[in-house]
Amino acid sequence: MFRLNPELDVEALSRRFALSRRIVVPDFLEPDSALALYRDFTAREDWRQILNSGDKPFELDRPTRAAMSPEQGAALDAAVYRGAREGFQYRHEIIRNPEVPGDPLAEFVAWLSSGETRYVLRQIAGDDAISHAEAQATAYSVGDFRTEEDGAGRRRRVGFDFGLTRNWRPEWGGVLHFHDGGGRTLQGFPPVFNLLTLFAVPQSHSLSMVTPAAGGRRYAISGWLLAG
Repeated sequence: MFRLNPELDVEALSRRFALSRRIVVPDFLEPDSALALYRDFTAREDWRQILNSGDKPFELDRPTRAAMSPEQGAALDAAVYRGAREGFQYRHEIIRNPEVPGDPLAEFVAWLSSGETRYVLRQIAGDDAISHAEAQATAYSVGDFRTEEDGAGRRRRVGFDFGLTRNWRPEWGGVLHFHDGGGRTLQGFPPVFNLLTLFAVPQSHSLSMVTPAAGGRRYAISGWLLAG
C-alpha cells in the first residue's frame, strides 16, 4: 500500500540529522500513497477529542462533545486555555493505532516498523537500536494546540510528524515549533503535505494554535521511533 519516494537521498538526510538533530523530508512517500491516507482520514468518523487536566488525560467522542450545551462547551474551553497559561496543556483529535489488519493507519505504522522503511529511518537517524514505530493519527481544528514538551520517554529515540495537510498557510497556525528550553523558538515547521519531520528526543517542541482563519484541519500521523 505504501511506497517510499525512490529519489530520497538517505546519505544527505543522515548528515543533516547528525548536525541539527531535526530535519524535514519532503515527498517522503510516492504521491498516491500519501493521497490515499489523506482521503481515509478526512472520511473517518472515529476521531476522539483528547485533552488534559494537569496530569490526567480525557477523551471525548464526537457525539459527547456535540451534546454539550454552549455553556458547557465554553466552560471546557476556558479550562483548557487556563491550563495552557499555567503548564503543559493540549487539545486536539486523535485516532489511536487500531492494529487491525487492513486499517490504513495500522498498515502505515507497521510499514514504518519493518523492512526497507525501518532500515532507511535507522540510517537517517544513525541509530540501529530503532526497532519499531508507535503512532496515532492527529487532527487539529480551530483553537487546538499543544504546549511545550520535550518528548522524553522510555525507549523513545526519535519523534516524527508526517504531514497529511493540504493547501495550508503558515499564518493559520498548526506550526511545529522547536524551543531552546528558555522560552525562545529556534525553528518552526508549518504543515506541508507528504512531509516527514524527524527530531531526536529529548527536544523541546510545541504545536501552535490553529487560528479561526484556517481553511481546514491539520492532519498528521505523529509518534515515536522506539528502541526494542
